[in-house]
Amino acid sequence: MAKRVLNDRTIKALKPAKPGKRAEVFDALVPGLSVRVTDKGAKTFMLVTRYPGSSNPARRALGAYGEITLEQARNKARSWRELVGRGVDPHVEVERQRLAEQRRQAGTFANLAEAFIRDKLSTERRGRDAELHLRNEFIPRWGRRPVGEITADDVGAVINEVKARAPYMAHALLATVRRLYKWASTPGRGFGVVSSPCFNISAKALIGEKQPRARILNDREVAAFVRACDALGYPYGSIGKMLLLTGARHREASEAPWAEFDLIKKTWTIDQARFKSNVEHTVPLTDDVLTLLNGLPRFKRGDHVFSTTFGEKPTMVADKIKRQIDTMMAQELGAKPKPWRVHDLRRTVRSHLSALKVPDHVAEMVLGHGRKGLQRVYDQHRYQDELRAALTRWNARLRSIVEPAPAKVVRLRG
Repeated sequence: MAKRVLNDRTIKALKPAKPGKRAEVFDALVPGLSVRVTDKGAKTFMLVTRYPGSSNPARRALGAYGEITLEQARNKARSWRELVGRGVDPHVEVERQRLAEQRRQAGTFANLAEAFIRDKLSTERRGRDAELHLRNEFIPRWGRRPVGEITADDVGAVINEVKARAPYMAHALLATVRRLYKWASTPGRGFGVVSSPCFNISAKALIGEKQPRARILNDREVAAFVRACDALGYPYGSIGKMLLLTGARHREASEAPWAEFDLIKKTWTIDQARFKSNVEHTVPLTDDVLTLLNGLPRFKRGDHVFSTTFGEKPTMVADKIKRQIDTMMAQELGAKPKPWRVHDLRRTVRSHLSALKVPDHVAEMVLGHGRKGLQRVYDQHRYQDELRAALTRWNARLRSIVEPAPAKVVRLRG
């Protein structure tokens, strides 16, 4: 068995073996390491030794020359010989390491978050909000990190950063990551989560008391908002005007399919699967809403009313669009409006309904708030006429806000 100190020049100079044969040259530095050459000229590093479980020496490939270097082959051969000396089969150890790396990669925060989005959030009516929390705030920061390495300090750093600009969002983010780890810790998930980094975090202590929101848009802000929507046009401006005209929830309007609308009967019946209370809810369509809907495009590729993909997928007034609206409103108002969010439009509508002397129970039903207590059990009246009248009065009030009547001019006698 010929041996020589292998080097790249020697290996490159090796000729193909005779037809049907294989030639082999052993390295003088690492016992059992060789280069085997086929009759086609292919060169492969081999390790010849007595592997665990076998009484005779055997050859195993370390890698093709060119794919690994001579130095890498020598290091790998030494490592394999060390494993063999401990009674460990190198192939078993390689497979163990491969599976360990596979588990490590599968156990990253990004993979956990994607599984949570796919298996849990996709089944929830408001799961999209939590999905955006994960994709916008947590995955960019922690995506490649192993799930078990995320600490309470990591969570606190994110929440502290967000609460400085948006305390309500900070509460929502903490709730989302808390839910994620609770879901992951269920036995059988396979993510190796034993405890949650949120376990000892108090939302009140970290962020502060969650104050109920009370923001409504004043009349000048409402007018500026409508004009911004007119400037934006379809679909985002149309969504904004739909929300203000109906008092509907953001997603219930922005994700609505045309199948829910009956323009002849002048009704919008929100499917119970999309409605917050998991009941079917019917919104009477006023003339103003019908004018808006009749001016919208209809697509053949999909049924969604508000879409940037020809109806295939719905869209919404996301943060980027909201910032555009704020900029347009600031130009109209001459100053940046106080911070507000899309949901504040519902509070604005509700406040105006009270100012218009709409009975409380009707105003609450306009917003889709369920009746409570005995009223919910015994009063099965649908109040459709009352809802239509309330929305009609509100739409008239909205028109007067956006386009106020000119002040009367009284000519004084000289």
